[in-house]
Amino acid sequence: VSQSRYAVMFCIMDVSGSMGEKEKYIAKRFFMLLYMFLTKQYERIEIVFIRHTTDAKEVNEEEFSNSRESGGTVVITALELMNKIIKERYSKDWNIYAAQASDGDVWNKSDADDCAKILDSDILNSVQYMIYIEICRRNEGDLWQSYKTVSNKRKNFEIGKIEEVGEIWKVFQDFFKKKTA
Repeated sequence: VSQSRYAVMFCIMDVSGSMGEKEKYIAKRFFMLLYMFLTKQYERIEIVFIRHTTDAKEVNEEEFSNSRESGGTVVITALELMNKIIKERYSKDWNIYAAQASDGDVWNKSDADDCAKILDSDILNSVQYMIYIEICRRNEGDLWQSYKTVSNKRKNFEIGKIEEVGEIWKVFQDFFKKKTA
């Protein structure tokens, strides 16, 4: 881990049609918790907000929190954008953290597999820690399955499920117990 006092936090949120207001609320609360945790660890923190449906874009906090969109879900666009931003703006002196929130719906299995590949081959080599939270009530989908393969072999990538607002704190604690254990 770099001794730098600077960190950047990537907040990546699926804003496709299947992500309702409740799911987005849970995601935003989780991001806020991570930010509060990081402010205790670092002198300076930048936040990069990325929203995606089938296309990803970097937005400001206001648009990230309040803009409404609809459409399908292609996750790889968000990870490619994150990877590009890391390479362009954040040197090795930065401590890089990321949290991704989605309901897990993807258009096809190849998108989920492509996400796992870019995480394992590139992104996770640059970040201190990345968390994926799936906000839903059903069985694991393609994205969960692909991410589970990566989280089983990478110590700096964790996945978790949140169904209700009341579960946010416990899931957050579980991530950081694992990291410090």
